[in-house]
Amino acid sequence: MKDNNINLVIKGGKVVSPSTTIEADIAISGDKIAAITAPGALPKSINQIDAKGRYVLPGAVDSHVHFREPGYEYKEDWKTGTAAAACGGTTTVFEMPNTNPPTATISALQLKQERASKQAYVDYGIYGLLDEENIDILEDLIKNGVSGFKCFMGNTFGDLPAPSDGAMLEGFEILAKHGYRCTVHAENASIMARRQDRMEKAGRTDPLAHLAARPEICAVEAVGRAVAFAEWTGARLHIAHKSSKDALYILEDAKRRGVDVTVETCPHYLLMTTDDMKNLGGLLRVNPPIREPGHGDALWEALYDGTIDMIATDHAPHQPDEKNHKNIWKCDCGFPGVETQMPVMLTQVNAGRLTINQYVQWSAQAPAVAWDCYPRKGVLQPGSDADIVIVDLSKGHVIDNARLHSKSKVTAWHGFETTATVDWTLVRGRIVVKEGKLVGDKGWGRPVKQQIREPAPKNTEKTMEAITKPRSF
Repeated sequence: MKDNNINLVIKGGKVVSPSTTIEADIAISGDKIAAITAPGALPKSINQIDAKGRYVLPGAVDSHVHFREPGYEYKEDWKTGTAAAACGGTTTVFEMPNTNPPTATISALQLKQERASKQAYVDYGIYGLLDEENIDILEDLIKNGVSGFKCFMGNTFGDLPAPSDGAMLEGFEILAKHGYRCTVHAENASIMARRQDRMEKAGRTDPLAHLAARPEICAVEAVGRAVAFAEWTGARLHIAHKSSKDALYILEDAKRRGVDVTVETCPHYLLMTTDDMKNLGGLLRVNPPIREPGHGDALWEALYDGTIDMIATDHAPHQPDEKNHKNIWKCDCGFPGVETQMPVMLTQVNAGRLTINQYVQWSAQAPAVAWDCYPRKGVLQPGSDADIVIVDLSKGHVIDNARLHSKSKVTAWHGFETTATVDWTLVRGRIVVKEGKLVGDKGWGRPVKQQIREPAPKNTEKTMEAITKPRSF
């Protein structure tokens, strides 16, 4: 390696992987990591970052964000959403399709790609929608650059109707042919709609009514159905925002059988309960709901044993007045989380709830592997993208709504005292956040490059494509 190939050196930090933490220096050449060496072994560089006493992590890969553009830019846009991501140590995001228009057509996808390319501070993937009406263009969406698909089995913001089981199965058959993963919002739409309707007619508008409308059986049934469709077709499946303990046995059994299913949970499900909703009211309305004490402990255990693979945020911004209603049914669901995830979870590292190595596994490597961008993303090693975060585990701060980079100045984490802080964020070798301040250029973010693994479709002779071909006897 020639000295003049190095444009930046990070010196003196503790470099973290899922298996080790070592004191090392990192050399960056262009947009890649060129070398990781013993401290002091690298040639001097004009551009250096002193990371002494701090930890150097791969940037988080968030498999679940909503940036609201196009259609709801007053809630968030690609500029503010990715600024929040960068300031929170997230260097790659996968953005959901429930915008307006939803990302269900080629023109809608191209519109979102154009907006993202001009505004994003971090790298990104864009989900396509799998719904009742666009099964015939799923392959066209793949050709035009989606990173994966989202199927809303249960309703959420945007009120996109759940596809029929027949359409969902056919969609899985198509995706199985191409090896693309499909994320599902796994709640039973029929149960939830009926229960909410009955409660509204009965006059229940309290915060816990939202939970009562979406009992755990909604997830048990929907997770089981999604796993059955994935196992039958060979489609790759991802379970979004796992909030309850009750369907974990289905996922554990599916993984044991070899079903390609990955699972995410979110900080608010790990650390909050209905006791918090009693205090925060509609601010904490989110889909799936925050649940009673006991579920969080089970989710932690599922992370430890590998049933749950990763941490995501379900970053879902709204304006404060959209979250502040006495009638829970009038409160929009969700709140911002991409900027707070890393300091909140690293606070749990300091508290002994997890190791920093586990954190790197769950926040970076596992999602990068699931979404086919590892080892380009999710790891610090020579040849990987220089997506690097430097954090201080001895310096905390109080999360403040007013200081969020999101347009949504309202979060359930307001007032939370962290014991860790994100100091620097680099995206492909470029400094985007310096000493806690956003300094990068919008438009630096690029579409994530994936290497989709070899497809393994099953029961191909029984797919919709196979059975509708004309035959002669």
